[in-house]
Amino acid sequence: MTTVLCTGTFDMLHAGHLYYFEQAKKLGTNLIVVVSRDKTVIRERKQTPIMHENDRLKLIQSLKLVDTAVLGSETDKLKTIEELKPDVICLGYDQKIDERQLESDLKQRNLTAKIVRLPPFRQETYKSSKLKELL
Repeated sequence: MTTVLCTGTFDMLHAGHLYYFEQAKKLGTNLIVVVSRDKTVIRERKQTPIMHENDRLKLIQSLKLVDTAVLGSETDKLKTIEELKPDVICLGYDQKIDERQLESDLKQRNLTAKIVRLPPFRQETYKSSKLKELL
């Protein structure tokens, strides 16, 4: 069994997110999605999510593609990875995560996971920031 992990805010769930999950699911048998906490989004993006973290989590949990969905840690992003021990970590095309740095951080915690950057799905239309501009 291969466990694949995706992370993100998933505010205003859209077709681009579903594509991300579909591509990730192809890489394994068990798809876990980690939903960013409200405090994390506010701290890192300097904006409050439209939907509360529990509502975003509930939406992700309702998807048949997703085997498990959890809220991430408010203080240590790698803590959740440490607990779940995925075989593969999928990054969205626009996530501001340096793969080399992530590999190094994982190695320091004796974690090994393949890191895969997934391609976008119609990014000119299905990008959360662009959709929020329409509100």
